[in-house]
Amino acid sequence: MVDAQTVTRLKCALVVRGAFDAHVIPACEAAGGRTAIHWAPTTVIMKALAEGEAADAVVVLSDAMDRLIAEGRVEPESRVDVVRSRYGIAVKAGAPHPDITSVEALKRTLVEARSVAYSRAGASGIYFAGLLPRLGLADAVNARATIIPQGFTAEKLVSGEADIAVQQISELMVVPGIAVVGPFPEPVQEVTTFAAAILRDATDRAGAARFLAGLTTPAAAAAYRASGLEPAF
Repeated sequence: MVDAQTVTRLKCALVVRGAFDAHVIPACEAAGGRTAIHWAPTTVIMKALAEGEAADAVVVLSDAMDRLIAEGRVEPESRVDVVRSRYGIAVKAGAPHPDITSVEALKRTLVEARSVAYSRAGASGIYFAGLLPRLGLADAVNARATIIPQGFTAEKLVSGEADIAVQQISELMVVPGIAVVGPFPEPVQEVTTFAAAILRDATDRAGAARFLAGLTTPAAAAAYRASGLEPAF
């Protein structure tokens, strides 16, 4: 029987927030666990772990998980690849959908936008900041960009601060009152994989194992698809 006071401490990338809120965490807690989640971009989670913050399990980008394994911070045999994610564009609900079906169309959309919102710390923002110079748009877009430290960029659509939001599709979908236009065109698309594992200093190893077991069920896979992700298992 699970101790009523035991809480499984999780550090999770924002990309899975929608699916976790809808199914994964309720299912985990229904099985007898209690969870406390620190939601943040992978870069923020990695910094927190490096500074000594404790947790029982993590969900981060796969290359970050590789580093955690190399550093001996997680139990490598517990690692599971959970989801694959794609980058996309959103607008405020009811707004016209711009053309992003080709790289040239995407470039026109970004240049013509009043303001493009992206995240400084998130994987999507880091990728997008690197993409802009490749497209020759760094100065034009950044002069009017709405750049947030971390969090959900689509909130800036609802507030009226931006008319285009860039982020991983599942992160865009978390915000009410917006509409996802679609993914980046394939030539500038990047698929990212997120993985989970138990930390070596976990104090609730049983809860962490129960959490990981719930990440790869058929019901979890359905929740990932419904939230704009692809199961990676």
